[in-house]
Amino acid sequence: MDRESVGRWAGQALEAAFQFLWGPVMLALLLGAGVWLTARTGCLPLTRWRAMWRRTFGDLLAGRSSSAGGLTPFQAMSTALASTAGTGNVTGVAAALMAGGPGAVFWMWVSAFFGMATKYAEVVLAQRYRRRDGQGGYRGGPMYVLRDGLGLPRLAALFALAALPASVGMGNMVQSAALAQAAHGLWAVPVGRSGLAAALITALVVAGGARAVARTAQTLVPCVAGLYLLGALAVLALCCDRILPSLARIAQDAFALRPAAAGAGGYALSQALRVGLARGAFSNEAGLGSASIAHAAAGAREPVEQGFWGAMEVFLDTLVLCTLTALVILASGAFDAWRAGAAGGAETLAISAFTRALGPAGAWLAGVCTILFALGSLLGWCFYGEQCCAYLFPGAARRARRLFRAGYIAAVYGGAVLRPALLWSLADLCNALMAVPNLTALFLLSGTVARMTRDYWSRHPARHPAPHPDSAAGGPSCARRRRGRGPQSHNRPARGAAGRRRSL
Repeated sequence: MDRESVGRWAGQALEAAFQFLWGPVMLALLLGAGVWLTARTGCLPLTRWRAMWRRTFGDLLAGRSSSAGGLTPFQAMSTALASTAGTGNVTGVAAALMAGGPGAVFWMWVSAFFGMATKYAEVVLAQRYRRRDGQGGYRGGPMYVLRDGLGLPRLAALFALAALPASVGMGNMVQSAALAQAAHGLWAVPVGRSGLAAALITALVVAGGARAVARTAQTLVPCVAGLYLLGALAVLALCCDRILPSLARIAQDAFALRPAAAGAGGYALSQALRVGLARGAFSNEAGLGSASIAHAAAGAREPVEQGFWGAMEVFLDTLVLCTLTALVILASGAFDAWRAGAAGGAETLAISAFTRALGPAGAWLAGVCTILFALGSLLGWCFYGEQCCAYLFPGAARRARRLFRAGYIAAVYGGAVLRPALLWSLADLCNALMAVPNLTALFLLSGTVARMTRDYWSRHPARHPAPHPDSAAGGPSCARRRRGRGPQSHNRPARGAAGRRRSL
């Protein structure tokens, strides 16, 4: 069997696994978890939007953000956003359009809206059940929530085991493939050389540990997101007459009951829905639990307030950046040109959209942003993988992290030279394997999230800013912190079965 046949067989096997794992059951679980948690938290994205904004970016701009050990809340969000705002915001949206049509974008929006409550709950629980790492920081994530919050160590180990290939596949090889393709398209750099350069940069940064990754992320993410935002707005300004038709096209295609190339009626709708939700999960990671690993490392004054950062992460990632990418591709005419027979894959489609509107400068901007987004994801997912290794091998955590880091850096090069289509299918497969145990924890501990949310709003009414942790004016919240209700108080040992029943 030659190499081409092996690649074709592998692609068919991964596609079959994707169709099974991302079938009706998984879609129902993802949407169901988002709807359920949105209801349990009082429709947080709508009813508490102003308070969430004020206590995240408002505090940051006013200089009120602080950290009680570990990373700052903004550093944790930047690390998580560096992982989520990778190529999923550029090539991932293009791949969703190619596979599911414009209607897939609508279902990405639906996924993101309910995903804000999902991500909020993930972060709150990760903060609640995190542990000190012995180096002045924190360690947490779905595996600790499953083990200490629900007493399910086997399911916790399953999540950590699924996260390892996910970090190498979705967080590494997919990103390095997009990076290499972008560099090749811009400067004709051989993909092997791009892979080596990306591996070297990743090795230099992750050698400094979590703090080095966080410091890099808090600088890289705002800069590249701002650059991409300006470029996308410039394209839309030139194509302003096609923005409303593009939005109408997304809405109409989302519910179109028409046959696809050789299918029955309704295929287009099911394909758009399935691809939109899958790519939405790839983009913002709500429901997967991976981003909560970074948020658990934040020394936030309240778990709920770190949860606000998680919700804002989904908003910025999907509802802002992914929407801009979709509108640029549709309004520029690049999608219609591809559908008419233009050559190229997802990476080419995204870059060609900017090129059609801005010329060579647009190609340069889209390519550079794709490369920088991919680098951020490489750094963040390496941190996730190392944390999962530390959980699986607590007695040899340092050695396990070093071995994983070495393999991860080698995979950066491997991703640059492998087939991108296979990597996207592998990423979707790993997403599903992570989602199952994480969604189990979210459903079973939704009562804990609801109770912590109600308690927070009873102590910090939405119309008043939360007190700064260094404020000399005591107040009820400060008194509670002095009695042990500060960030460390949410790291108590696991409760018994009776306590778990009361949380449901």
